[in-house]
Amino acid sequence: MTQPAPSAQHHGPEKGTVPGPAAAPPSKQGGGRRALGLRLDVRNLSLLGVLAVLTAVGGITEPDAFLDTGNLQLILTQSSVIGVVTVGVTFVIISGGIDLSVGAMVALASVWATTLATQEYGFAGILFTAVVVGLAAGLVNGLLISYGGMVPFIATLAMLASARGLALQITDGKTQIVTVQSVLDLGLPDSYVLGIPPLVLVFAAVTVAGWLILNRTTFGRRTVAVGGNAEAARLAGIDVRRQRLYLYLLSGLCCGIAAFMLVILSGSGQNTNGNLYELDAIAAAIIGGTLLSGGRGTIVGSVLGVLVFTTITNIFALNNLQSDVQQIAKGAIIVAAVLVQRRTLRGGET
Repeated sequence: MTQPAPSAQHHGPEKGTVPGPAAAPPSKQGGGRRALGLRLDVRNLSLLGVLAVLTAVGGITEPDAFLDTGNLQLILTQSSVIGVVTVGVTFVIISGGIDLSVGAMVALASVWATTLATQEYGFAGILFTAVVVGLAAGLVNGLLISYGGMVPFIATLAMLASARGLALQITDGKTQIVTVQSVLDLGLPDSYVLGIPPLVLVFAAVTVAGWLILNRTTFGRRTVAVGGNAEAARLAGIDVRRQRLYLYLLSGLCCGIAAFMLVILSGSGQNTNGNLYELDAIAAAIIGGTLLSGGRGTIVGSVLGVLVFTTITNIFALNNLQSDVQQIAKGAIIVAAVLVQRRTLRGGET
């Protein structure tokens, strides 16, 4: 009878050999990331729960007004403009940056696109101008931060002041009325597609595009890498400066699109357009799970954050509550979101 080979009887590694991958202990970091991903999914479900509660509150306090189809369309329409801005801001924050100038860029793009000279070129002229102005402002931000070495907070704060000042200079403090009928028609109920306003469809398209870019492209992976550890990303071969430039261009593009949407919604261009958009966009991204320190964030969470804030504003308006109460409520939500975010991070590290 033949004896089994010695190797078959030996259950441990031979002396002098290095254990293979199977002998390595499970990765604690990988488990932490999976746990964090699960927590982020729970966060999105929680935001959906908050929306459900807000809907119930609105339905109980003002059932006829809140649940009216026109009011629900209004909530989605109002969410669309700031929502598009928030998509761009989310990318910037994930990369470890910040953009305080988005509201001012929306204002500048909207007034430049509604001058008499621009309106002479009709629908295409207004749309083209709004997008180009947004891109140009984003390019300036990107160059100052990526190649000028300026801190994002300072560079975008300077853009905020400059863009607001230029918008005021262009309008001379006056409202510029849009006279191009094809632009105004997009804000009328006759233009709705299956009861959905065109601005909501644009918002949906930008959201889907943002999700695909962040989660399914090399650009998205590079964005997360730069926000997680810029030096490690550079050593891995990523051009960090160019990536940041592209991200601020993306933010500017979203502002240009939002400016055109706001022109459709209001039928005018004003230097006060986009007021406090930067705070609303950053707040929506934060409660949606995007880290201010960079490296993590979701487009879905940011969009849900926008819907939560817009719904709260709508409920307060229907119940004739003061605007200061609205601001207090938003502030409380932001604080709660940050506290939950810190607890999530601690849980992901254990």
